[in-house]
Amino acid sequence: MADAWQVFALRYAHHERQAQANFLMPVADAHDAMPMDYFVWLLRGPDGREIVVDTGFDAATAERRGRTILRPVDDCLRAVGTDPATVRDVIITHLHYDHAGNLDLFPNATFHLQDREMAFATGRHMCGTCIRAPFEVEDVIRMVRAVYADRVCFHDGQGEVAPGVTLHGIGGHSDGLQMVRIRTARGPLVIAGDASHYFGNMERQNPFPIVFDLGAMVQGWRRARALAGGDDTLVIPGHDPLVRDRFPELPGSAREVLQLHLAPVLA
Repeated sequence: MADAWQVFALRYAHHERQAQANFLMPVADAHDAMPMDYFVWLLRGPDGREIVVDTGFDAATAERRGRTILRPVDDCLRAVGTDPATVRDVIITHLHYDHAGNLDLFPNATFHLQDREMAFATGRHMCGTCIRAPFEVEDVIRMVRAVYADRVCFHDGQGEVAPGVTLHGIGGHSDGLQMVRIRTARGPLVIAGDASHYFGNMERQNPFPIVFDLGAMVQGWRRARALAGGDDTLVIPGHDPLVRDRFPELPGSAREVLQLHLAPVLA
């Protein structure tokens, strides 16, 4: 397919945890290990255009929140031949700390964000400790500064970043969460982000516990499957280590870069 995009998942951080921390409803395997991986995604178009999806967090945030950085995000990108300073478009699925840090790594980029997420992160709900906990105030302030510098493109529901790359606001985990749909050679791939942290959240119909609107999250699972044409292998969750088992690695990357545009090695 001449107009198909390549999609890479780049793992930059890790966190050990048990299954009970990853599901809202009780699970039989509550005390089994179920770690969390942290990814940013790189989209590479047929004309060489590059789009980054989410920007991860830095070492200071990792230390405060007890996470382990495996490799800084800028090093991850450079390892696959991408200079963050040359990236022109960065999609932010939502403004939680692990998706919207490191904005300064992209000095020449336009950030693509849902209207609702900006309003959510700066509005009345941030007066509640339990709701604002996944946000880092300095990340939100950097995004506000980007707005005033004319570097934010706001989207209201559905939008297009480039031919073959569309955005779809769904809410749920965060009020302005958006998914990304990318045209690939194997079909319409959907980066669900934190619409589903793990494959298991969708498969078990059991949400991740951090959720602003439970109904929107459930509808988001259905929307993700529909956008992927009903093929669950084309729906990529935000944090599942199984991504590293299910998709072929980029040769020489030690399974830290996965090629999502290729057929899965495990279904």
